[in-house]
Amino acid sequence: MTRRIAPLRDFLHRESTGGLLILVASAFGLIVANSPFSDNYFSALDFPVSIGSDWYLIELTVFKVINYLLMSIFFFVGGLEIKRELTSGHLASFKKAMLPFVAAIGGMAVPALIYLVIAGGVAPGGWGVPVATDIALAVGLLTMLGPTVAASLRTFLLALAVIDDIGAILIIALVYSTGIKFSWLAATALALILIAVLKSMRVSSLAVYILVAFTVWFGMYKTGVHPTLAGVILGLMTPNIVRKESGLEDAEDGTVSVIEWLEHKFHPISTFFVVPVFAFANTGVEITADSIERATQSLIAWGIFFGLVIGKPLGILLASLTAARIKVAELPEGVSTSSILATGSAAGIGFTVAIFIANLAFDDAQTQDIAVLAVIVASVVSALLSIALFKLLSRK
Repeated sequence: MTRRIAPLRDFLHRESTGGLLILVASAFGLIVANSPFSDNYFSALDFPVSIGSDWYLIELTVFKVINYLLMSIFFFVGGLEIKRELTSGHLASFKKAMLPFVAAIGGMAVPALIYLVIAGGVAPGGWGVPVATDIALAVGLLTMLGPTVAASLRTFLLALAVIDDIGAILIIALVYSTGIKFSWLAATALALILIAVLKSMRVSSLAVYILVAFTVWFGMYKTGVHPTLAGVILGLMTPNIVRKESGLEDAEDGTVSVIEWLEHKFHPISTFFVVPVFAFANTGVEITADSIERATQSLIAWGIFFGLVIGKPLGILLASLTAARIKVAELPEGVSTSSILATGSAAGIGFTVAIFIANLAFDDAQTQDIAVLAVIVASVVSALLSIALFKLLSRK
């Protein structure tokens, strides 16, 4: 029996539902970390996990299994969505891509600059934390607001967040990867070439590709490049061609591409399992009077907070208006300056990727906790500001 799907609608629906799961999982992580079970929580995350020996040894903790291995699925789905948007979606043409592209650049550059002005003298490496946007929570927020938000703004935010993800991925690859081992880099390249060969031979077995994909992940792990990037690369390598005998039918054009087929299989795993587990494991920050005092006195925390809360909407607004003024791009139809600012505030919900980068940017656990706490607070404030602005606009 053939099942009918609507890829974009299904993607947005899952992201919206996933946003609620992120909130529940994050709250649960905070509660457990500040409960009598906190020692068990942290010791479970630090529990060592070793696979193999000698040259094929993988040494991780439960925390790193989540952040390195499971999050590769999240980034794989992200890579698929980026590829779909670039080939047949909102970024498929120059005219469609220009406004969200310029807005995303502004929405990354201004937060980074604000962070460096505030905390650059203390920890300049943290500038990458406030540049990220959480697609699930940001899109989920605009969906929750319903007709208050113009459909064109939801499309604009989705495209902006996808470009934002590309920027975050490049930052992780270029800034937060360790010393490169070129022998393993060569091995990874050979595995990627093998995938290209399998594609040219029209091999369609998912099991074969999963085996080679793990080889790519392992090569990245050994290379020193963050292994989650394997997911992104594999997503981008996926061909946007019709998948035969998929058992699915696109409600719009009747055909289902390989990308849409893989998204249908992996997006639910990423949204309903991987990201909530990540949120539970990464938001477990012990909140005490001392930790709150340290955070309020930390330039790092204020740099992240103002980068997300002020930098994101300001950067998106200024970049969008500049692009429209010099006629590089056109603003969405029926959209005002205030509504772009409100959408920019929604983009200030950094969360998943911002927390991910925070754990890469800082070495000591105390600074990581301060950064994660700042991301959580800034994301909540950004969401509330976005809701308030849209509600005010709806009354005019």
